[in-house]
Amino acid sequence: MIYLELFLTFFRIGLFTFGGGYAMLPLIQDAVLQNAWLSEEAIVNFIAVSESTPGPFAINIATYVGIETGGILGAVCATLGVVLPSFIVILIVAKVYKKFQESKTVKGCMTGLRPTVIGLIASAVLNIGTTVFFPDGFALANLNFYNMAVSLVIAVLGILLIFKKKIHPILLIVISAVLGIAAGFIGELI
Repeated sequence: MIYLELFLTFFRIGLFTFGGGYAMLPLIQDAVLQNAWLSEEAIVNFIAVSESTPGPFAINIATYVGIETGGILGAVCATLGVVLPSFIVILIVAKVYKKFQESKTVKGCMTGLRPTVIGLIASAVLNIGTTVFFPDGFALANLNFYNMAVSLVIAVLGILLIFKKKIHPILLIVISAVLGIAAGFIGELI
């Protein structure tokens, strides 16, 4: 039954991932591709959409995968699955954290989790980058130079606008979306 499968899959992802939505991304990609719920291209496209929509990243993706595979009920099951572990863990942590916040073991666990989270986020960046820049397989001959050039220009412009002009992140998202849409239309014409 797809609803139970969606709930359990996203519950496991939510339960065993620390560091937020980006750290969940490799696990979500693997689960979605293994179950053939979405194509890799659809995942990458929705990551871009999810970044520009309100709400937590992991919830947006879980809801999208759920609605694509099981309709409204699928969206509810996947969303509850990804949210419930965090809710339970936060309730438990809030109850006991005051007692153990000075514990060397707790501090050690927190210190150990940081590099893991960075590794998971780096893995997500590599997976998305490979799909965007090497859509037909990882080989220099398959490199999509147009996508790379557009991404580089938008990234450099974004960095300049953030650090030089102190532009608001929402405005930066809107500018990036407009540039991305324009680049998509130009890319279709070339």
